[in-house]
Amino acid sequence: MKRLKVKELLALEPGCDVLAKGWVRTKRGNKNVSFIALNDGSTINNIQIVCDAVKFDEELMKQIGTGACIAVKGRLVASMGSGQAVEIQADEIEVYGTADATYPLQKKGHSMEFLREIAHLRPRTNTFGAVLRIRHAMAFAIHDFFNSKGFCYLHTPLITASDAEGAGAMFQVTTLDLDNVPKTEDGKVDFSSDFFGRQTSLTVSGQLEGELGAMALGDIYTFGPTFRAENSNTPRHLAEFWMIEPEMAFYDIKDNMDLAEEFIKHCVRYALDNCADDIKFLNDMFDKELIARLQGVLKDSFVRLTYTEGIKILEDAVANKGVKFEYPVGWGIDLQSEHERYLVEQHFRKPVILTDYPKEIKAFYMKMNDDGKTVRAMDVLFPKIGEIIGGSQREESLEKLEKVIADRKMDTRNLWWYLDTRRFGTAPHSGFGLGFERLLMFVTGMTNIRDVIPFPRTPKNAEF
Repeated sequence: MKRLKVKELLALEPGCDVLAKGWVRTKRGNKNVSFIALNDGSTINNIQIVCDAVKFDEELMKQIGTGACIAVKGRLVASMGSGQAVEIQADEIEVYGTADATYPLQKKGHSMEFLREIAHLRPRTNTFGAVLRIRHAMAFAIHDFFNSKGFCYLHTPLITASDAEGAGAMFQVTTLDLDNVPKTEDGKVDFSSDFFGRQTSLTVSGQLEGELGAMALGDIYTFGPTFRAENSNTPRHLAEFWMIEPEMAFYDIKDNMDLAEEFIKHCVRYALDNCADDIKFLNDMFDKELIARLQGVLKDSFVRLTYTEGIKILEDAVANKGVKFEYPVGWGIDLQSEHERYLVEQHFRKPVILTDYPKEIKAFYMKMNDDGKTVRAMDVLFPKIGEIIGGSQREESLEKLEKVIADRKMDTRNLWWYLDTRRFGTAPHSGFGLGFERLLMFVTGMTNIRDVIPFPRTPKNAEF
């Protein structure tokens, strides 16, 4: 008999023989009958298994506790109880694996902090089962969107010799013997002896290589892991996270904003259409406004305003509305999450795209505006999150790009290939980056980024 997933079983009409396999969530009953809630990860919902005591050996039933893995053959019948339309009247049960009394996931609720300590088991909970199914659906929606637009999925390297954003917080990659590191005559590490013959790190972004692809293929996107060695123990930061980074030839900043808004609305719409049970569960359990907030994103166009206009709104809030921010507000500051969320949640009450940031607080590759003070940057700000997308129109002029690099005293030895794209057939182009986990925080309502990735990597934490 072919096994059917719980999601498939719950959609069937009663009256057929079935085979189900999964893990026991709960078991209750009396000496005459036992009721087992079985889940196989295909849905937030369990299927009830009814076990008549006359059919099953008592020793067998003792093995079936919370966390055990079993296979059940039986008849799918209309359920007599509330909460489910069908259930399985068990005829045969095979125990694949028992779970002893130390199994940590019992019926009582567990804190998120505790579940992070058992990240190898937390996917078995309702919450993380829902989050991980939504994560899968969002990954599919991303590929679906860009494929429908004719974009090419470009695999950019994880190991790189360049720091895309000049942040410097990178994990080094080496095969050198750390107990006997070779040194040059002046006492520095001799990277010529290393595997790649030079100093290399894990990438913080696939953008620079993505631009190379856009200058040949037109429209590309990357979707892969990125790494930042920042000692940030906040609910919004990970050391290893996933980024989606499209780069488009011949796009200006307006085209870039249009694509970003269309893209994120596609993802939210896909979640509402295809993850309804999981989102409803998270809405009911964690965030009563989740569904309304998701629907609100689809309802209205995003607000678009300049950084300068945004600063004026924030300054007015402080001066005239009694708003107090932890961090000061003034033109030239790098906006903090509290500033971004005020604009989105309090002032406009809808997503905001902020543009034209001061050049000093943005990356070297962003195109300068005519005022000589601001660049054609764009950040998409979302409720509960703050910045969810960051992007810009890229500087296509070799002369201007070289000047910025010189002004910032950047080392160009690892960027010669990037500058070549401006030397050989340069073109206007734009792009942006979406932090996948930030998107998932918004779609799931989770308040800590560590709870939307299976195995979070954070300072002092690489356990699993």
